[in-house]
Amino acid sequence: MSNENKNLTPVSEDSKKAEKEAKKAEKEAKKAEKQAKKAEKNKNKKGGLKAFLKSRTARHGTVAAGIVVVFVAIIIVINIICGLLVDRFPNVKLDLTANNSFALQDDTVDYVSHLTDDITINILSTKETFESGGTYYIQAENLLDKMVSASNGKITLKYIDLTSNPNFISKYPDVSWQSENANYVALVECGDNYRALSLDDCFDYELDSYGYSYQFTGTKIEQAVVTAILNLTTEDKPIVNVISGNQEQDYSNFVTLLENNAFDVEEISLVSQDLNEDAKVALLFAPSVDLDEGACDKISDWLDNNGKYGRTLVFIPSADRVDTPNLDALLDEWGMQVNGGYVFETNSDYLISSRTNYAFMVEYTDYYKDNLKNSNIPVVTSDTHNIIINDENTAHALLTTSDGVGVFPYDADEDWNYEDALTGEPLNVAAEGVKTNSDDESSRLIVFGSYMMFNSSIMSMNSYNNSAYIMNVFNTVAGKDDSSITIESKSLESAELGVTDVTTQNAVFVIFIVVIPLGILVVGLVMWLRRRNR
Repeated sequence: MSNENKNLTPVSEDSKKAEKEAKKAEKEAKKAEKQAKKAEKNKNKKGGLKAFLKSRTARHGTVAAGIVVVFVAIIIVINIICGLLVDRFPNVKLDLTANNSFALQDDTVDYVSHLTDDITINILSTKETFESGGTYYIQAENLLDKMVSASNGKITLKYIDLTSNPNFISKYPDVSWQSENANYVALVECGDNYRALSLDDCFDYELDSYGYSYQFTGTKIEQAVVTAILNLTTEDKPIVNVISGNQEQDYSNFVTLLENNAFDVEEISLVSQDLNEDAKVALLFAPSVDLDEGACDKISDWLDNNGKYGRTLVFIPSADRVDTPNLDALLDEWGMQVNGGYVFETNSDYLISSRTNYAFMVEYTDYYKDNLKNSNIPVVTSDTHNIIINDENTAHALLTTSDGVGVFPYDADEDWNYEDALTGEPLNVAAEGVKTNSDDESSRLIVFGSYMMFNSSIMSMNSYNNSAYIMNVFNTVAGKDDSSITIESKSLESAELGVTDVTTQNAVFVIFIVVIPLGILVVGLVMWLRRRNR
């Protein structure tokens, strides 16, 4: 009994000692763990952005949202900077609309970039009021800004508030400010010369049934401003006499084109007047009746100019069948004859529509071609007569057809076969006779077989060269520099993305259908693999 009691004390003391050592070890372990966490925390701090981005905090929760917000903010700033650049440099804007609704035509850029005179375009309202007119006014403002930018400092654009500046109009007494129909949009000035542009000059529009509300359909301000500048900067305008009083077809649109290109147009009736001695060109536009002998004699005498020559008659016959023996005799003196009937084309490469064989493209000859800006653009004709050359020493062709043509005669019956009418050789749809004196001065009689070539819709289409070619003819025979410009009005009705050439179409397809989606897929796959392997 005494031996057992004797052994209990040492065992109890050893147990207490072990327990004490265990607690001490546990305490040291917690201390080590705490120090390790602190060290890991300090390590992450020292690792900077790279370590932070690898951390769980950066990959999840509000921090990721914060990164997105910063990225969006950067995009907004870039957008603001681009907007400021566009305002400062309008020509950096890209126009991808189908009809280049917000881009200047190449002719405009070329013309204004070579101006030598200072031009001021005064918009007769505040900038805010002008923009409030709607999308076509904003489009017009866009075009004017680009015109200013392309002019190399020669064009200045101003907005005039007539309410706060009523004395402005007093500086321009030749403008009919108080006219009932005076609805002026702008005033263009060059030195002491100026020209006011009305709503009709600057926009295409329709009025409602009550005549009060405007429905705008197109912007013409580019054409209006450029032609105003052309007229203001041209010192000596060649005179063109339009021979009237013979039941002519409507030539008002062609007269407007001549006036827009700095020609001084006068109407002359040969019944009571003579052609102007100072005129270099006369125009006889599709008369529906023959001229009398006296009128033809006046034309012949005018062209002869007492042997000094230097004059030109441009004659366009009527599309209808008209008996014109006196005009025929005049043409014969110049080695030409207008053939009855209508030229038709069978070569599909020349037809402009599969619906008719009477409207087609024609070929240039070497005359009046050199000064064309682009002779690869075709001239088209419709319902044209063939111009027969009787005297090759006097006359020559200007525009010809392909060899797949024929003539549909006026008196064709039901048995007429077009194959029998095929010529197998080109026909002439425009020609000129030339007489030259010993001083190398020449007079000309130019015949265009179709008055439809002068149709306003065709002349305004830049896909055809009718206006450029015809104005080149007039400029050349009048001794005037070829500075003619014809600009079509711009509509916003089809202002969608309009990429038409194949190369650009393919590039857009590759970028948006292949490159961008593939890039997103690759980035997503890389991120997924990196996370999976951690």
